[in-house]
Amino acid sequence: MAVLNVCSCSKFPPIPNSTKIHPNQNSISQFRPIIPQGTQIQSHLSSLFESFSKASVLALVSASFVFASNPALAFKGGGPYGAEVTRGQDLTGKDFSGKTLIRQDFKTSILRQTNFKGAKLLGASFFDADLTGADLSDADLRGADFSLANVTKVNLSNANLEGALVTGNTSFKGSIITGADFTDVPLRDDQRVYLCKVADGVNPVTGNDTRETLLCK
Repeated sequence: MAVLNVCSCSKFPPIPNSTKIHPNQNSISQFRPIIPQGTQIQSHLSSLFESFSKASVLALVSASFVFASNPALAFKGGGPYGAEVTRGQDLTGKDFSGKTLIRQDFKTSILRQTNFKGAKLLGASFFDADLTGADLSDADLRGADFSLANVTKVNLSNANLEGALVTGNTSFKGSIITGADFTDVPLRDDQRVYLCKVADGVNPVTGNDTRETLLCK
């Protein structure tokens, strides 16, 4: 045992108390995080903003090409412009003549003197809309919803309203209905009586007599 202790001591001499171990300063510096300066941060932010701006411009350009190829989409509720485009809007005097606006949403919109002449409005909703003085002549209004709508002084000549809804206080006072087709339209008795007083003509598309479609006596 004595020999072993001597050998051990000769291989590992004691460290003097005055000796201090200092860490390698260079190795510590290698682990310091690199913090970008103020100008570098501004440069990164500018690059991000520029990229976002370019993406926005490209999106707008792409959308404009879609609308140019199909103009009807610009007015289609639920289409590229969103469901609120023709719903609850003031569209007074707008020209929708000849357009295809199937199942279009015009709920609660102001449509005074709006031109829908010859438009395809199958299943369109005019619920609680103001159509005073609008032109719906020659329009295809099959299955359209006129519930609670103001249809006062509207031109409905030669329009096809087969299966349209007119529940509630829908008013047709002062409207022109020459040649209009009211087949299967659930009219109230007072509405039917009023319309029968001014009804005449034959619808050029269906060939139905206006008075007969109204079940006038």
